Amino acid sequence: MKADITQKGSSDQRDLRGGRHLLTSQYSLPGIPVSKHGPIDLRTSMDGKYKEIAEELFSRSLAESEMRSAPYEFPEDSPIEQLEERRQRLERQISQDVKFEPDILLRAKQEFMKTDSATDLEYLKEQNQVPTDMYPERELIPEREYQRVAISGEEKCGVPFTDLLDAAKCVVKALFIREKYMALSLQSFCRTTARYLHELGDRPLDLNVYEEVPETAVTADATVHPPVSETHPYEGLDPASLPPDMGYSCKMMDGVVHVATELDLPYPDLQEYIVDMNVMMALIINGPVKSFCYRRLQYLSSKFQMHILLNEMKELAAQKKVPHRDFYNIRKVDTHIHASSCMNQKHLLRFIKRAMKKYPKEIVHVEKGREQTLMEVFESMNLTAFDLSVDTLDMHADRNTFHRFDKFNAKYNPIGESILREIFIKTDNHIEGKYFGHIIKEVMADLEESKYQNVELRLSIYGRSRDEWDKLAQWAVKHQVYSDNVRWLVQVPRLFDVYHTKKQLCNFQEMLENIFLPLFEVTINPRTHPELHLFLQHVVGFDSVDDESKPEQHIFNLDSPLPANWIEEDNPPYSYYLYYMYVNMTVLNHLRRRRNFNTFVLRPHCGEAGPIHHLVSGFMLSENICHGLLLRKAPVLQYLYYLAQIGIAMSPLSNNSLFLSYHRNPLPEYLSRGLMVSLSTDDPLQFHFTKVNKRVLQEPLMEEYSIATQVWKLSSCDMCELARNSVLMSGFSHKVKSYWLGPSYIKEGPEGNDIRRTNVPDIRVAYRFETMCEELNLITQAVSSEELETIEEEGSLCMSAVPSEQ
Repeated sequence: MKADITQKGSSDQRDLRGGRHLLTSQYSLPGIPVSKHGPIDLRTSMDGKYKEIAEELFSRSLAESEMRSAPYEFPEDSPIEQLEERRQRLERQISQDVKFEPDILLRAKQEFMKTDSATDLEYLKEQNQVPTDMYPERELIPEREYQRVAISGEEKCGVPFTDLLDAAKCVVKALFIREKYMALSLQSFCRTTARYLHELGDRPLDLNVYEEVPETAVTADATVHPPVSETHPYEGLDPASLPPDMGYSCKMMDGVVHVATELDLPYPDLQEYIVDMNVMMALIINGPVKSFCYRRLQYLSSKFQMHILLNEMKELAAQKKVPHRDFYNIRKVDTHIHASSCMNQKHLLRFIKRAMKKYPKEIVHVEKGREQTLMEVFESMNLTAFDLSVDTLDMHADRNTFHRFDKFNAKYNPIGESILREIFIKTDNHIEGKYFGHIIKEVMADLEESKYQNVELRLSIYGRSRDEWDKLAQWAVKHQVYSDNVRWLVQVPRLFDVYHTKKQLCNFQEMLENIFLPLFEVTINPRTHPELHLFLQHVVGFDSVDDESKPEQHIFNLDSPLPANWIEEDNPPYSYYLYYMYVNMTVLNHLRRRRNFNTFVLRPHCGEAGPIHHLVSGFMLSENICHGLLLRKAPVLQYLYYLAQIGIAMSPLSNNSLFLSYHRNPLPEYLSRGLMVSLSTDDPLQFHFTKVNKRVLQEPLMEEYSIATQVWKLSSCDMCELARNSVLMSGFSHKVKSYWLGPSYIKEGPEGNDIRRTNVPDIRVAYRFETMCEELNLITQAVSSEELETIEEEGSLCMSAVPSEQ
């Protein structure tokens, strides 16, 4: 049925952004499969072996999943690596027997550099002549001039040219895969990386397919504070003033929402996703690729240390020249924080005591048909307001929670009682989340008073019932839980196995329907869910949360059950959850873009623990991730995350209590190499101590910065760079970011930096930009050096309709 519908719909191919596509079937496909071919030929030595290599890697992760943490580094005696080393030795022996031209100097240079052939040497000669305009936007401006570290000579990467060529192809192939999925879902992709990738193909991709940046009226001399909302966005709700009904209907089929519309809403084909996943899994354990990426990462670390030795004083002098601006009054965004634990324990304790004095007779709970007041609830525990203390609450993580996620989850219950968690930090309870709304508004008031701190709070949608979205939106609108300093992300806990065991869900598709169908309904007709329509205007994305270290009993492949058939007791694997969240979000984004509504991004918890393929799924499908600790053990993925500039929200204090000691945290290493990292708090209720009173605000984010600065000896420039990264990867609007970072912040390099707003010197931004350009130039020049056959552009990465394969 699917193939027939696609063929009918593909007869009139038009561009996705402006075309209209008539379908004769009742339901359109959820989307148009994108091409399985990149714009250039990227054949490698692993072609034809991706599936076998990926299956072997998946099998290892399953066999050793009972361990506390999976072995993310593979042994040296890996059969795959043995084959690669044997092949490399054979090629080197052959190359040594080749008779070169009788040029003594040429032969001596080749022996010294250990290159493989005269052709390689000739290529390296050409590459040594680096054009002076490699950085087209670089100008000789005094504030941007600094001492640069240049690597001379013809062999620049430390590996034989054949290894460089194979590794470069693999890296470029992986970047093309990510770009495809980002473009398809209307998520952002690094402009610098995209520019270099497009130079490899005959027909560049249209950047505007996945990134539209509207013009802003913000000028360079405008204030750093965006205009404050004059009216509350939830006041004066009139359903008649909302956008009209589109008249479409929607239905979920095979785990993906189908919309009865004449529009083509693109989606990633499951078969293609599995193929791309296998390719990525094979790339990350390829011996030569691992060696190449490891060397490049070590080089980036060393180069940054040289940069600091040579230019630290210049960076500090540039910061001192900026009037008024310092670390305390630049914008910072807490990019990973959960709403149910956004307050610290002293704040929660004081709020509970105030509630006991102010609302003792309020009915807050129903137990077996019997109503209970707040006073009666505490009396049943033999507690009074005077008895309560921080120690009594017992909500702070300690040494007993290390590698014990179950004990950590229990810390969410005040005094160990789940009933108090339901009363005080839940949106759906007998009092409709009244107390939780009040305490969130107190946190928002603190943020507004601080001016320069902002947060992206996570609220939960579990997928147990269809009305969860309406209840959440009604909670926000009724209690007017809104602040200009706050944006929302919706987290979906991966708990299908729990709900299925309790007979709350029949199959996995029912969970997906409960999560996504209300969003499609409110997008098609906002008047059916007016509160939800208003609430979604301040939601920026989706998160996927749970304990990643849980063993996974299933491999996601083409033989996996479809969501409607997933009725097993075991939980679906991480990649299964992420794919079906991504594919439905993709269809939803295109539908919302058609209506000029805001779109969403995917920003899951990823790489905190568990097998390595979590990070592969995150690389392919997510705009940003949270944690990313295991990148330290995966050099190929770490290098790819660097080249793609994928945002990583790191929480060292949280990791210190759960999975990784503070001194072993890779954040300073990531920062020195140029990865897009930011500091976040995760759960201030469990991990932070800063107090709240009339003169001192709760500032868990500042606590995070202060400890990191002291332990890792970060400079003022490092701290400001982390803060700037947090704004760039956040979900705040383009207009707001223009005020915080400058009207030209989307430009590449120092042209996009305004030190008067960010306090980050142009020297640091120029160093990051030029270093990244050198890395991208290295791999793209290696790929383009080989004569490649041009693949016919039929259905390439452009978003036009193509017939599906039978």
